[in-house]
Amino acid sequence: MMKRIRILCFLVIVAVAGTPVWIQAQTNPAPFVIPALREWQGATGFFEWKAATSVIVDPQYRKELLPVARLLAEDLAVTKSGALLPVKTGQAGKGTVFFSLDATGSTLPPEGYSLQIGDRIIIKARDVTGAIWATRTLLQLLEQDPQHRTLPKGVARDYPKYEVRGFVLDVGRKFFSLDFLKQYIKFMSYYKMNDFHIHLNDNGFKQFFGDNWDSTYSAFRLQNDTYPNLTAKDGSYTKKEFIELQKMAQRYGVNIIPEIDVPAHSLAFSKAVPGVGSKQYGMDHLDLDNPLTYTVIDNVFREYLQGPNPVFIGKEVHIGTDEYAKKDAEKFRKFTDHYIRFVEGFGKQVRMWGSLTHAQGTTPVKAAGVTMNLWYNGYAEPKDMFALGYKGISTPDGWLYIVPAAGYYYDYLNVKKLYEEWTPNRIGKETFEENDPLIRGGAFAVWNDHVGNGITEKDVHHRVFPAMQVLSQKMWGGSAKPMKYAAFSTQAKQIGEGPGLNMLGRIASKDSLVLAMNADGNFSGQKKQSGTNSLFDQKEKALRLKGGSSFLSTPLPGIGYGYTVRFSIKPEPDNLPNAILFGSEDAVVTLNQQGTGKLGFTREGYHYLFDYAVPVNEWTTIVIEGNHKGTSLYVNGVLKEKLEGAQQTFANGKQIAKVQTLFFPLKFIGDKTNAAKALIRDLKVFNVMLSGDEIRNL
Repeated sequence: MMKRIRILCFLVIVAVAGTPVWIQAQTNPAPFVIPALREWQGATGFFEWKAATSVIVDPQYRKELLPVARLLAEDLAVTKSGALLPVKTGQAGKGTVFFSLDATGSTLPPEGYSLQIGDRIIIKARDVTGAIWATRTLLQLLEQDPQHRTLPKGVARDYPKYEVRGFVLDVGRKFFSLDFLKQYIKFMSYYKMNDFHIHLNDNGFKQFFGDNWDSTYSAFRLQNDTYPNLTAKDGSYTKKEFIELQKMAQRYGVNIIPEIDVPAHSLAFSKAVPGVGSKQYGMDHLDLDNPLTYTVIDNVFREYLQGPNPVFIGKEVHIGTDEYAKKDAEKFRKFTDHYIRFVEGFGKQVRMWGSLTHAQGTTPVKAAGVTMNLWYNGYAEPKDMFALGYKGISTPDGWLYIVPAAGYYYDYLNVKKLYEEWTPNRIGKETFEENDPLIRGGAFAVWNDHVGNGITEKDVHHRVFPAMQVLSQKMWGGSAKPMKYAAFSTQAKQIGEGPGLNMLGRIASKDSLVLAMNADGNFSGQKKQSGTNSLFDQKEKALRLKGGSSFLSTPLPGIGYGYTVRFSIKPEPDNLPNAILFGSEDAVVTLNQQGTGKLGFTREGYHYLFDYAVPVNEWTTIVIEGNHKGTSLYVNGVLKEKLEGAQQTFANGKQIAKVQTLFFPLKFIGDKTNAAKALIRDLKVFNVMLSGDEIRNL
């Protein structure tokens, strides 16, 4: 009889719970995030994010943690497309997210945090930065849930292997907008990358500018009041903008490291102040025999470092010192030592490029408290630099240098090899102990060596994104690999760039057709757009762009690589030069491009032509396809032209690539000031590149 009762009880449990007991007893495996959690103890069940969920801060740490809690609330509002969650001080109630610090006697390293997910979420961090990283983990977990509602229960302890997890961006040879830098702060923070090294000045190679220093491109990107001609005219940041950028970065747990690169890579200085350039080594080298050189560079650094509210607000400043002529090693060493001490005199710590193996000599160069980017062992042998007392950031060129479309180093990093083989303790061909205290961490870099090659912010980001995911893992977790690369690569596709960011222009959809214009001039699955009725031509069943201010907003701002955009068009005569068919902040697609009468596009100041003029007063079907390699035009189902793989050839026979990509603009059909005069219908946008047969059958 007892045996029968036990069986009945078991059946009742199953019937009520709806799930077999043995499944209920299973604990949650470590959830996937990038970088992987260092420790995880799974529990059973899930925390469900509800509309009533609130964010609570331990009253003891309100000053430190309320900004972090508010940041989480802001990001959740973007992620979940809802109102801001309430943020207040108090105790950890059921269903809440609770922040506190565990600073006294904590076993967590700096930037570490514990994350307990149960009937409430409790975050205890070693410091404020650790609390920020905990919020990034929560956001990544929510991103992978289709409804952004559930989190697996369990307890995580998470902390970085390396203190410096960096990315170097050359804004000297290619200008990046302030908005791009702001987005990159958020993007880096999402992957717990905490070191944004901004290379503020540089110049092109004179062989691409007629072998003439006067015409060779150079730029210094920061407002300078002492030498106003130093500031680049084609793109720069005001002091106020740069200060605010650094403050924003701090809010996201990211340190901005400003670099002024001297005494090589310094053509901007010799153009701004004639006389400081070297006649012996070239005007991109400063003349180290000229006292004026020291005066000028002292003044430049002083302008950003002096006073109670300096422009460079962080703890560390980079002084460059890269690739100066070997013949003048002693003068170079004296110059380097001077600027280490000069910058330290303003209370900053100094970083520099490793160069002292290349520039061997007897002139002493201060090492204590100085950090080197160790980029090439022939310029700075890591073992020797460590023996001298320098700390290092592993930045090996043979592993981590992206030089877009240059044909050397990497166009795209070999992320599989990096995942499987590289950690920051590997510098060039040398491998050190992973816990070597002299290795502060690592950094990868984008160098825009080939000025004017057509690379855009979108193209750079397309190269950086996969590297950021992999190197985030390697710099946070070290040699520990949570899974094989194939599994990592597959799961990484579920994690994007961060709340509110879509720099890749990806459109998540089960179907390849992501936008289509209906016969009434509206868009499938979307509410009717304002202005449609005034533009819609009933007879032609098409939108009629009338020139001037004539435009229709679409539900998509644009679409990234690879894509297919199909539309039919009937232009009117007498379109103005650069009359716009499609536009956004990123690009425009035009009729009569540059007054040639041909179809083309413009982005970031680069202009491109298809060798095709759309016939007036007749319907033509146009298909434009694009990926990270280039852009193709089909006319009435037939491939007309592929803009890809072109080269620019200079008078001296030198060549560089001409990048002809297009991140297709869709924010407006037409334009607010210079719309085309044309009828457009049958617009279809696909988030894949279709085959020739598929295009012919559209």
